Amino acid sequence: MTTKSVTSLLALLFLVSSVVYAQKKKPGKTPAFSAADRPRNLSDSALLDLVQQQTFRYFWDFAHPVSGLSRERSNESFNYGGEVVTTGGTGFGIMSIIVASERKWIARDSAARFLLKMVRFLSKADAYHGVFPHWLNGETGKTIPFSRKDDGADLVESSFLFQGLLAARQYFNSNDPVERELRNRINWLWNDIEWNWFTNNQEVLYWHWSPNNGWAMNFAVRGFNECLIMYVLAASADRYPVSPAVYHNGWAQSNFFKNGKEFYGIPLPLGFDYGGPLFFSHYSFLGLDPRGLKDSYADYWMQNRHHTLINREHCVRNPNQFKGYGPQCWGLTASDTYNGYDAHSPTNDKGTITPTAALSAFPYTPEFSMQALRHFYENLGDKIWSEYGFVDAFNESRNWYASSHLAIDQGPIIVMIENYRSGLIWNLFMSCPEVQNGLKKLGFESPHFK
Repeated sequence: MTTKSVTSLLALLFLVSSVVYAQKKKPGKTPAFSAADRPRNLSDSALLDLVQQQTFRYFWDFAHPVSGLSRERSNESFNYGGEVVTTGGTGFGIMSIIVASERKWIARDSAARFLLKMVRFLSKADAYHGVFPHWLNGETGKTIPFSRKDDGADLVESSFLFQGLLAARQYFNSNDPVERELRNRINWLWNDIEWNWFTNNQEVLYWHWSPNNGWAMNFAVRGFNECLIMYVLAASADRYPVSPAVYHNGWAQSNFFKNGKEFYGIPLPLGFDYGGPLFFSHYSFLGLDPRGLKDSYADYWMQNRHHTLINREHCVRNPNQFKGYGPQCWGLTASDTYNGYDAHSPTNDKGTITPTAALSAFPYTPEFSMQALRHFYENLGDKIWSEYGFVDAFNESRNWYASSHLAIDQGPIIVMIENYRSGLIWNLFMSCPEVQNGLKKLGFESPHFK
């Protein structure tokens, strides 16, 4: 596929233009911080600890004070204010809170109470056939339109949210009253989702529906991209599931689903030529364990590892001769950039490196990801290390370094590093009986199946 094709696919998920202009830091939200004072000469394990814990502060210290939900980004742009919280990014934040509890950065009971505040808020927030919008007002729970007609349900963002909520339900399994209420409320929210409504009576899932605009967005979701988790969850539901035909005739039917070609000598089973942005191999796989996960279309461990290797090899070869690229500096995915926001990939390479791309690939390419992490921290840390971990992106050819952080980029760093280290979130999410039943229904095999 061409650069234009990749960008058009992502246009409805990301406001490619106008998101980052007129940025200003939130006053009084973060303490004084000096990147120059960061610890040095750390072991690999200590460095991973530091990166995970520092990045976690985005979801704990910077969470919305009323709802506890995750803010869309750490800076404000002219087109929305400080009350905007993101449903998908909150799902990533929930998984980060589980990691923090398990690693004892926060007390388990504090984590459970924090999440209970979240789900109580969500129980009263705007939803449409059980599905939340992309953005909510973190104080009132009212929908904030993502675009003029995108003012209702967002099935993809809600799937990212429930990936986190189901993992939390599995983790907080004690008979403590707080944990028991947390599980019950998650189940109520989960069972309220009318997945079958979002087929619009066809054999495919639609991304959006609005009470004001109906199906006007008209975005049928076909693979391969970041949305696999949506089809898995839709098949997993007890009350309003979709049939396997929706997966096979919808998701798996497009001119960019199967690939099978080689790029830089590396075969790619699925997706766009050269793989597209690296978040395709992250967002659905924060909970969905790709190790040994196979269906009739692909081995998903191979898919994600090869996608990563192709992306890195492009940066190593650096055909566009961008400054800074190399074995230690790679990773193209969607992020802020010097002139807005863009979905970076080998076919849409503007010289912008996004730390989450290489760091969220730790399970797939641990040696290469550690090489990138050390470079980012030790050599570029004065410019890109911050109070919430690494900033969103940088472009050395333009001498541009973001000051921003985005929930959807910070969260995968914590979660995927943890999956590399312990498999925690993978094991939790894959232990859900509904998820196992849904995967089996769609024809998947996995070592997690009993």
